[in-house]
Amino acid sequence: MRTLVMLHEALGSAGLWKSLPLQLAARTGLDVLAYSRLGHGYSDPPAGPREADYLHVEAEQVLPALLQALGIEDPILYGHSDGASIALIYAASHHPRAVIAEAPHIVVEPVTLAGVAAAGTPEARDRLLPRLARHHADAPVLFAAWHDTWTSPSFRDWSIEALLPGICCPLLLIQGTGDEYGTFAQLDRIAGRVRSPLVERWEVQGAGHSPHREHPTAFVERLAAFIERTAPRME
Repeated sequence: MRTLVMLHEALGSAGLWKSLPLQLAARTGLDVLAYSRLGHGYSDPPAGPREADYLHVEAEQVLPALLQALGIEDPILYGHSDGASIALIYAASHHPRAVIAEAPHIVVEPVTLAGVAAAGTPEARDRLLPRLARHHADAPVLFAAWHDTWTSPSFRDWSIEALLPGICCPLLLIQGTGDEYGTFAQLDRIAGRVRSPLVERWEVQGAGHSPHREHPTAFVERLAAFIERTAPRME
């Protein structure tokens, strides 16, 4: 059975997908794997502090080891935000069946830094942490790792743009028209550099950074249609 692997956002976890994995499994007929990265949800804490290459470590070390351990070959990757970046990094050298990238980051944009900085104000942090605490074992540590990494001067030049020509699988690129953490320049740069035979683009009108939460029914149908075109069910 072909497997859809779901890679969560920067402050996400397996649980924060809520019913989406079950909906996608029912709609597509695929096995679906959703997991929490170290330090997220109720997974073990990471072995050390987060470094600027943390997305590369997830894509080039953790994800391949996990897929190998579970015997998953030829996966379809669906990533949101940080998870989308991880999926793209992985696809540059491991060649999955297809990639669905929702609100991906390939470079650090001013709007992204502004969004992270706004979330880090005392008032915003005090509103966010209680919500995160319902889904993570150590929400303050996770939040600090995300905020401090993205606002660090050493992260300003982070980019995966040079890896994009290595991607040759079908892509579905998704972004809300009101995304507060990125612009359509991210999708433009991806589409302009990959060698994929199919690059679909879905600009979700009126949606912010998480179209899958804001338009769940349309989201499941669009993903299912893309998967059926690129990875039809195997009888």
